[in-house]
Amino acid sequence: MTMASQKDFFSGLMFTAVGGAFAWGAGDYDIGSAARMGPGYFPLMLGLLLVLLGMAITLKSFAKSETQASERLGAFAWRPLIFVLLANVLFGVLLVGLPSIGLPAMGMFVAIIVLTLVASMARKGFSWKEALLLGAGLALGSYLAFVRVLQLQFPVWPAFIAQ
Repeated sequence: MTMASQKDFFSGLMFTAVGGAFAWGAGDYDIGSAARMGPGYFPLMLGLLLVLLGMAITLKSFAKSETQASERLGAFAWRPLIFVLLANVLFGVLLVGLPSIGLPAMGMFVAIIVLTLVASMARKGFSWKEALLLGAGLALGSYLAFVRVLQLQFPVWPAFIAQ
């Protein structure tokens, strides 16, 4: 049995592993029944569905398609992985600060603009102007949606400005 698509094979394995982890993690909560669902019911069902989907995709990867040649897995995309993860970590740190090292909260505007700039660097055609405009638009839209409309309490500006 030869593999027709490496992409489908590894995608199926990933779905199976993530679904299995969700289903296993749901075991720590009360499952309940379909009529009276507990907090673990949805993650368990979602995990099992993901396992089934992953197994189906993995099995499908061995079926030879007449329209497509053997798909090989390409090189691992390190640049997007590093920049997107770094952007999310920086967003969390800048939004509320890091008291253990004395970094004050920088607020939502700064955090969203930095998030957008760093995440935009994952793209090969990175443009400072484009990223700054996108960051400013996202920061303004987030402010209007979360602070004004939904009235959620976020630090909007850096702590040293808001005092």
